[in-house]
Amino acid sequence: MDDVKRIIRFRGGVSCRRDDGPLGLTLIGRTIDRSDEIATLAFAGAAPSGLPEALEDATVEQIDAGQYRIWSGKREWIFPARSVHLHREVATTFYRAIAPRLVPWNKRLFWRIVLAMASSRVGKSLLLTLRRR
Repeated sequence: MDDVKRIIRFRGGVSCRRDDGPLGLTLIGRTIDRSDEIATLAFAGAAPSGLPEALEDATVEQIDAGQYRIWSGKREWIFPARSVHLHREVATTFYRAIAPRLVPWNKRLFWRIVLAMASSRVGKSLLLTLRRR
């Protein structure tokens, strides 16, 4: 029992989705260590009986090979699963780290002229004439 390994600790509401396929239970929510990312934890095994559709501040631990425990408040569920798959949505962190690329000045000038022309009757007819050629 001292080989307990914490897999994930959710913060706030956690959605519990059941499925009849190979991934019988999927937990979706935000974690304590990375609150701006959504984490998805999928179990290859049947969902435990009595597990509600939503949990608050849940913790998931591996208590033995193929045995998992979900804690939420004063309740816990222990169930078997062949494996567990953790996915963290890192798009927010990724795009925050990359600076947006500036659009070249000639492209900005081109689109400003085209949009200014499209806003008038004469400009629209000129653009339609250029398009037909």
